Formats: sequence, structure tokens, C-alpha cells
Amino acid sequence: MTTLLILNDPPYGTERSYNALRLALALAKVEGTEVRVFLMGDAIGCAKRDQKTPDGYYNLERMLKGLVAKSIPIGACGTCMDARGFGDAELTEGVHRSSMAELAAWTLECDRVLVF
Repeated sequence: MTTLLILNDPPYGTERSYNALRLALALAKVEGTEVRVFLMGDAIGCAKRDQKTPDGYYNLERMLKGLVAKSIPIGACGTCMDARGFGDAELTEGVHRSSMAELAAWTLECDRVLVF
């Protein structure tokens, strides 16, 4: 079973992206399950390199690194990045610049698509 999670909300200020990544991490632990994550809109900020959050506060970069360690593909919308002046060098290691073409392909390949 393959699940695609599409995130739209900013990394902080709401908990939608946080909850989506919590779910992605939980799904990644299930035997026989494949997960893919696509960041678009303000959610590309989740992949900002070198995030510093207060002690005891969740850190979305750290959560993404946990997914990368499990070989979960994570794409960041290139158009959304460009619109926000977000360069490739600012992406957390393991997150790649992606496109609508890749999102379309992932959508067709996956059994489930969840949008946050």
C-alpha cells in the first residue's frame, strides 16, 4: 500500500504540517507500506535547512530527516520555492526540488492521497 501526503500549510503557526509528518512517520513504520511526501505552498518552509526551535518544541526539519533516514521520497514544489525566493541550497538534505509532473505521477502511482 502506497500513501502520498501533500502538505500545504506553513511549518509553524498551525499544526497541520506537524500532524501530517507525524502520520508519515507512523506509516513508515508499518511493514509493506510505502510513503511519499510532497511539500507545496507555504509547506516548503518545512524543508528549510538549519531550523532552530525552542527546547521541547517540535522541529519539522528533524521530522523530515527522520523520513529521509527511512528512504521516504520528499519533494518540494519548485514553482512554490521560486515564488518564495527559496533556493535549492536551503533545502534540508534528502529533500529534492520537485514539480507538478512528479506530483501527478506520484498521485497516479499511490493507493491513497492525503492532503493537509
